[in-house]
Amino acid sequence: SLPGSLLAGSRVRGANDRITLALIGVRNMGWGDLEDLLKQPGVVCKALCDVDDTVLAEKAVALTEAGSGRPLLEKDYRKVLDDKDIDAVIIGTPDHWHCLPLVDACQAGKHVYVEKPLANSIGEINVMLDAARKYKRLVQVGQQQRSGAHWQSAIEFVRSGKLGTIRQVKYWANFNYGAGNMPVPDSEPPPGVDYDRWLGPAPDRPFNRNRFHGSWRMFRDYGGGLMTDWGVHLIDMGLWAMDVKTGPRSVASIGGIFAHGDRALEMPDTLTVLYEMDGFNMVWEHNGGVQQGPYDQLFGVKFIGTNGTLVADRDKWRLFPEWGGENWRMEEMEEQPGDQLSHVNHCGNFIRAIRYGESLNAGIEIGHRAALYAHLGNISHWAGERVVYDEQTRSITNSEKGNALITPEYRSPWKFPVI
Repeated sequence: SLPGSLLAGSRVRGANDRITLALIGVRNMGWGDLEDLLKQPGVVCKALCDVDDTVLAEKAVALTEAGSGRPLLEKDYRKVLDDKDIDAVIIGTPDHWHCLPLVDACQAGKHVYVEKPLANSIGEINVMLDAARKYKRLVQVGQQQRSGAHWQSAIEFVRSGKLGTIRQVKYWANFNYGAGNMPVPDSEPPPGVDYDRWLGPAPDRPFNRNRFHGSWRMFRDYGGGLMTDWGVHLIDMGLWAMDVKTGPRSVASIGGIFAHGDRALEMPDTLTVLYEMDGFNMVWEHNGGVQQGPYDQLFGVKFIGTNGTLVADRDKWRLFPEWGGENWRMEEMEEQPGDQLSHVNHCGNFIRAIRYGESLNAGIEIGHRAALYAHLGNISHWAGERVVYDEQTRSITNSEKGNALITPEYRSPWKFPVI
């Protein structure tokens, strides 16, 4: 990732300058981002943008009561981008609505804090990367583990060589929401919801509660299930620790809806993905609806070395030394606790990047790479075959089925961006 100072250039702000934000997509993740960004000195929020009048009204009251003043309320994010007072926007929409606002924001001269995964397809993340580079905008992706002190120390330990030769990196994520919800019939959208705008570039279809707030992640038009929702967080740690700067050599996925065929979901509830790397293997596994996992962790990442194995999640990291026949190959170590400050630190890093030119911890290149790996896992599953992605041509070279899944078709009148 380029240092913030290089990207921001002459636009680095003075230490006392106020930074004015707008939030696009205000309900859950976006609101959490805004709360922690407003904890930074000299940061205010001028506008909230959402397709749901009820949510807008609730958050406007919350923002006013928090002492930030009454925000402007909009349904069309483009009106927010026209406001010259706004320095940066937060994009907290569903994944299918990340690309257009980010590209337009960069074009409008705004910096961006965008939720993860960067977008809902490889074609979209590619054009977003191009936009951030062309317009020289700071883009922080919400992979906040990059700003966590215990994650940073775990990565340093992996890179120190003490684990010996690392031959495998494994990731797992088991969560109830990955099982989907029980089906409900299509219905009218809730009052105050502009459903056509919520769909945006996604295909037209009747409203269904299971495809709306929160559970949209389990439907291909809007999200990528556990693979992209948690895959970007955890795979990012492996790519960081192993200093990976490229895509995988190949990706092969096996899985399906094995446990919850009675539920409303399109994404596999069970998936295993093998990433072929240079000199080591990476393996992703998720089991939607399972509430336990290896090492008594619901999710995690482990680095398997010849001297020992390091296991990490958001609460801690631990070491498991290997027995060498006569002695342990490395010394035992106390559990290293997390401090739960990664998200607020991540938000602070974004503001300091704008204000002082500090390097972003999860700039768009980092977000792009993690999303690429996650999306390739899903694409291999949908294509039903191993896939090979060429970063130069931005195409899958060995699978017509897979290559056809790189770029979504946008519903009129929305147009896929061209940079």
